[in-house]
Amino acid sequence: MAKAIRIHETGGPDVLKWEDVQTPAPGPGEVLIAQNAVGLNFIDVYFRTGLYPAQPPFTPGGEGAGVVAAVGEGVQELKEGDRVAYATNGGAYAQERLMPADRVVKIPDGVSDEQAAAIMLKGMTAWYLLRRTFPVKAGDRILYHAAAGGVGLILGQWAKHLGAQAIGTAGGEEKVKLALQHGYNSVIDYKTDDFVSAVAKLTDGEKCDVVYDSVGKDTFEGSLDCLRPLGMFVSFGQSSGQVPPFSINLLAQKGSIFTTRPTLFTYIAKRKELEAAAEELFGLVVDGVITPKVNQRYPLSNAGQAHEDLENRRTSGATVLIP
Repeated sequence: MAKAIRIHETGGPDVLKWEDVQTPAPGPGEVLIAQNAVGLNFIDVYFRTGLYPAQPPFTPGGEGAGVVAAVGEGVQELKEGDRVAYATNGGAYAQERLMPADRVVKIPDGVSDEQAAAIMLKGMTAWYLLRRTFPVKAGDRILYHAAAGGVGLILGQWAKHLGAQAIGTAGGEEKVKLALQHGYNSVIDYKTDDFVSAVAKLTDGEKCDVVYDSVGKDTFEGSLDCLRPLGMFVSFGQSSGQVPPFSINLLAQKGSIFTTRPTLFTYIAKRKELEAAAEELFGLVVDGVITPKVNQRYPLSNAGQAHEDLENRRTSGATVLIP
């Protein structure tokens, strides 16, 4: 019998329980995946704590990679033995799992299972931020908070490839150094410097075309002050807490700026969009433009420690859980 992490009640890392689970055979249009690696993301914490609702008991986790162990009726594009990866809303913290075949993509040669598990959710997030929400072009000035995180390290390399002037924020000398090694032109240490003043100085007062913010409460107002008139504020997470309610008139006062709260799954809802995102992402990895760096590995059974380290900012870059 396979094992998985189960959450019976929301709360701290201690609610992550390693339990036996029964995985049924794949039904029509489904595949059974024997997993080799699972990605760790801050959204997993949101589900664990109840910030994002899910009905207990449930298995968390949004990305993984492995081998097709069985296929259901009607599945034509995949066969047993294919290396595959996916991004989804839950269920990844398991040794094996069922997935709809149309939500799974093949992993190309040149990309390892660990790399695929570490970049599906994070890499396609960077894809929609840079390519769809605000299509970045050469010369654009961008600000990205948490530049040494999993999404941040991918986005920095991708932004450099696109010719953008990428400014990041990170906490501490080591994380600043890491972000600078991954494509950012400048990285501000928010522990020692005021990022609003630093951005103004780095851009000669012109400020940024777009700010990508997954931090939320702590950076919201400062992020708005880093935007040029008609710039765009992109809120896609809230690791420090939710953005507080605000009057829409604030956007006028800050320079007629735009704001949006996108999610990955809106952008990859259609199969052709999922394929386009994964193809571009994997292509950049194979070509060496993006070099996924797995900095931490934990046994899946020890997911609680991984969550604790993530929440206390003891991790950098990508983390994978090994079933």
